[in-house]
Amino acid sequence: MPAVMVNGARLNYVQLECQDGLGHEDLVMVHGLATNMAFWYFQYATRLSQRRFRVTLFDLRGHGRSEMTAGGYRPDNLARDLQGLLDTLGIQRAHFLTHSYGGVVALNFAKIAPHRVASMVLCDTHLSAVRKSVRPESWGHGAQIQAIVDRAGLKLDAHDPFFGYKLLTEVSHLQMANAVVPPELDELVRPLAGQCGSRTAAQWLKLMDTTRARDELMGDDGLCLSELRRLTFPILAMYGDQSQARLTGKELLEVWPHAEFRRVHRAGHFFPTTRPLEVVHACERFWGGEFATRPKARAGEARRSHFRSDRVYETGGRWFFMTREQAQVGPFDGEDEAKDTLASFIRAVAAPVAG
Repeated sequence: MPAVMVNGARLNYVQLECQDGLGHEDLVMVHGLATNMAFWYFQYATRLSQRRFRVTLFDLRGHGRSEMTAGGYRPDNLARDLQGLLDTLGIQRAHFLTHSYGGVVALNFAKIAPHRVASMVLCDTHLSAVRKSVRPESWGHGAQIQAIVDRAGLKLDAHDPFFGYKLLTEVSHLQMANAVVPPELDELVRPLAGQCGSRTAAQWLKLMDTTRARDELMGDDGLCLSELRRLTFPILAMYGDQSQARLTGKELLEVWPHAEFRRVHRAGHFFPTTRPLEVVHACERFWGGEFATRPKARAGEARRSHFRSDRVYETGGRWFFMTREQAQVGPFDGEDEAKDTLASFIRAVAAPVAG
């Protein structure tokens, strides 16, 4: 794979040319911590390069095949890495698809050069301004996550502001010891338990133990809410129902009244790996302008955003629908079957009761 030297580090990247032959816009995908560009490649990049986009993926500094430097892991410096990569590749303006800490990096880049961002998709990005300010009871799913951690014998506090990073480190230790990762814990940290889990885990531990990344990544991310208000490009923010990062989503509702906020039913932090069809479908609707035509407020009300969701969704290859009472119904073998059953359900609920 090609690599370039930018901002004092060698960054590994790959580009997929747009396949429809009709010209292209640029789409840059930014992965989160303890993974690499493969997070996006297999389930997203090839599909999204089939029409409209030239897709660029890269490994963050210290991840994948990019250079593991002694320092340089603060978000503002990782944003300069991204800026240098775009400059080198001649990408003047792009759409961004990001997950977790990748969103922190992309938002720091947007602070530097907002005119170079055509749009941004944030998947479960958590901000330090929110991490340090919310009360433990604010995360409704936290008690369930804590129970999973306790059953696994890990000495972690699910309400720790940097719980996610510390969980990645503990699971990496389990991976390297060839210990069995309980299925419910595996679900929380899916990228570390994949086909290349041991290699990814070893690299994460090396990054934490031999560089300044631990301190630099767990410090202030430089994203205060007042600065984020100045970002006016189109934004789609997706958050898993069961993720701690959903707390950031709730705060951002007040920051970006122009943005589209989507909740992913019964999903945790790594929903892009477990629910790729749902994410791609939402992105395509967003890029196609469907969400922009939706009114953001009722007549006479102040303009603000709300979390929305599709009542029909896919998980694990099966389809479900959600009732207004938040009850999951399914599984169904296909989307059409789920939609037809939902329509029948709505008709039955709306039908007058015979006297």
